[in-house]
Amino acid sequence: MSKHSTADPAAVSDPFELFGRWMSDAEASEANDPNAMAIATTDAAGLPDVRMVLLKHADANGFVFYTNTQSQKGCQLAENMQAAGVLHWKSLRRQVRFRGPVEFVSGAEADAYFASRPRDSRIGAWASKQSRPLESPYALEKAVAREAIRFHIGAVPRPPHWTGYRIRPVYMEFWSDKPFRLHDRLVYRRDTPNGEWRTERLYP
Repeated sequence: MSKHSTADPAAVSDPFELFGRWMSDAEASEANDPNAMAIATTDAAGLPDVRMVLLKHADANGFVFYTNTQSQKGCQLAENMQAAGVLHWKSLRRQVRFRGPVEFVSGAEADAYFASRPRDSRIGAWASKQSRPLESPYALEKAVAREAIRFHIGAVPRPPHWTGYRIRPVYMEFWSDKPFRLHDRLVYRRDTPNGEWRTERLYP
């Protein structure tokens, strides 16, 4: 489905199939990071927090991203394993929103993805105390140098505090820009992450 297609997205009963088509379009048209997405979590007091991350995998089980479990989002997810996300593709004038409960990916999945990262990124995951105060401009550089020496030979294993999270959506919304702000909003809903999808359209 190209950005010029007149086909009705609602003809696709599986929202992950539609997401795959839209992501393929974005990979062909977005200049940078078509997999960039905003992830929203809440702290213990219920105050929302949002940041940009990279979507690393999407399939019928959900949307996966990776992070330090001791980061702000990791700590917030430890309090409330629910999240919302959005991908916006300006070149296509489209966006996809989703929300639902969160689960950890398996250790094997996290290990495989971590091993695929550039070596410097793997060393950085050991060196960075993500989201915590940085004592000086040189502290991180020193930490990276220290870890580079520690892992100067052989593989760099995945840190125990670094893993992946999978958002299992119960709500997905596909938004398309239309003239005069009469945007198309196609929604898929289900009661549980394993339930049957229902579809409807919303007023813009």
